[in-house]
Amino acid sequence: MSNILEANDISVQFGGLLAVNNVNFNIPKKSIVSLIGPNGAGKTTFFNVLTGLYKPSAGNIVYDGRDITDLAPHKIAEIGIARTFQNIRLFGLMTAQENLLVAMHSHLKSGITATILRTSKQRKEEREAEERAQEILDFAGVGKWTYEFARNLSYGDQRRLEVARALALNPKVLLLDEPTAGMNPQESQIFIDFVRKLIAERDVSVMLIEHDMKVVMSVSQRVTVLDQGEKIAEGSPDEIKSNPRVIEAYLGKPKGSK
Repeated sequence: MSNILEANDISVQFGGLLAVNNVNFNIPKKSIVSLIGPNGAGKTTFFNVLTGLYKPSAGNIVYDGRDITDLAPHKIAEIGIARTFQNIRLFGLMTAQENLLVAMHSHLKSGITATILRTSKQRKEEREAEERAQEILDFAGVGKWTYEFARNLSYGDQRRLEVARALALNPKVLLLDEPTAGMNPQESQIFIDFVRKLIAERDVSVMLIEHDMKVVMSVSQRVTVLDQGEKIAEGSPDEIKSNPRVIEAYLGKPKGSK
C-alpha cells in the first residue's frame, strides 16, 4: 500500500531539549494509524511538525510525493492535510453551518467584488457551499444542529462538529489530536463508529493521537509508540499490547528488574 504522508528522520530540538529524535513515520492511503506514548513522549510536538506549526530541526515531510517541510500551516491545510486540536477550538457564537463555511473559504473562488455585488455566480457558489456543509454535517451525525450555535451543542457533538469542520477542507489526511478526550464511554463508542465510517466512505486517511487505549485498539490498523521523543515500537494493536518496551514505558520496570 502506498503512503499518502511520510515523515523521514524527524528531529525537533528546543534549545537543549531534544523533543523528537530521528523519528520515521508514514500514513498509508485509506488507513487509520495511531501515535501513542506516555505524557511528555513528544506526540504533540511531532503532530505539530506534520501540520507546519513547528519546523523540524532535521528531516523532511513528504505529502503525496511533494516535500512540504517548509510550508506554512495554512498552505498545508489548503493542499489536503486537516487537523483538530486537543482543546476544542470551534467558533462558539457561529452556527454549526457557519463553522464549516469558514473552513471552506480557502476553496471558494468568488472574490470580494463578486461577494459585495452578489453576482449570480457568487450566489450559486454560496448555495453549493451550504449544501456541501449540510451533507458533511449529516455525515458527521450533527446535521440537526445546522443553525444552532456551536457552544450550545453537547461535548460529544462539538467534537464531531470539529471533525466535520476539518472535513470541509476536503482533506486527504485527517489528523485528530485526542478526539475522545473528555467523552463518556457512550460518546467514545459513537466516535469510534464515526471514524470507521470515515475510512469506509471517504477518500481520507486518519491519524490519531489518543490516550484512550480502547479507542486506539478498536480502530487502528497500525500503532506507533513514542517514549522520550524516540520511536520504541510500531505494529498492529495486538503486537503493541504485548510489547515489553511499551509496557515498560507506560507502567515502569517491575521491582528487581535490571
